[in-house]
Amino acid sequence: MPTLEEIRQAAAELEGRIHRTPMVESSALNQELGARLTLKAELFQKTGSFKVRGLLYKTLRLTPEEREHGVITVSAGNAAGALAWAARAAGVPATVVMAKTAVPAKIAAARAYGAQVELVDGDLMAAYESIRDERKLTGVHPFDDLDVITGHGSLGLELLADRPDIDTVLVGVGGGGLISGVALAVKLLKPTIRVIGIEPETADVVSRSLEAGEPLKLPTSKSVADGLAAPVCGTRNFPIIQQYVDQLVRVSEGAIVEATRLVMSRTKLALEPAAAAPFAALLEGKVQPHGLTAAVVSGGNLDVSKLVL
Repeated sequence: MPTLEEIRQAAAELEGRIHRTPMVESSALNQELGARLTLKAELFQKTGSFKVRGLLYKTLRLTPEEREHGVITVSAGNAAGALAWAARAAGVPATVVMAKTAVPAKIAAARAYGAQVELVDGDLMAAYESIRDERKLTGVHPFDDLDVITGHGSLGLELLADRPDIDTVLVGVGGGGLISGVALAVKLLKPTIRVIGIEPETADVVSRSLEAGEPLKLPTSKSVADGLAAPVCGTRNFPIIQQYVDQLVRVSEGAIVEATRLVMSRTKLALEPAAAAPFAALLEGKVQPHGLTAAVVSGGNLDVSKLVL
């Protein structure tokens, strides 16, 4: 499990390479949700999501041999773009495996950042492992990796550095990468803080894993919040979540869509549905506001092709 000192070291290495994203507040949104919120606007991060924190840190720690061979990841979209950008910045070849049904804008972004994109049907993980082994690439798991978790912990450090009076942190949950890094950082700094994870009801592998007492894999996992639709709970993320996350709640697809519209309307932040999960939990009453609540707006890579006049 990463230590606080290791997270601080990661934050120091990332400083100047990525953005320190702002904290945003909206009195209109607070009134609508009956909460006192501060929003960590990671949609303004490099590549449009938090993912670049952990994936850049992972890339910076590659050995010379690993850098020469190149890296590969599997992703619904944001991790693909983040690794593509990070690898290009480090001068490392990158390959990303994505579903043919992935958001077109996320596929285009990964290609624009210089990655070779492999679009597949069926089992993405099987395709990822096959290509990795055949081409002798270094696998970079989008969330089940200690360097990735450590890099994501930099977000937690920023939260408490900017607002040490935070009482609760709300984080959307896919496979567990972001919440494990954030929870570890904030709990080591301020043990009294509440950390709450939010999953779609239709993609709740981490909740099910906690109930089962071990990391699980779901046969299917799909949500309008595609960034949260991981089919597996990370084995390295699982014990951190067990120890440092206070609560996990599930939210409906309808609430995610409603929350996306509400936050866009009240704050003018163009967040993607995965980033709206914390607000969906407040809308449905799954989370009771307590003190100053920080909601992580994890990304803004919207499928703009679906916007119609």
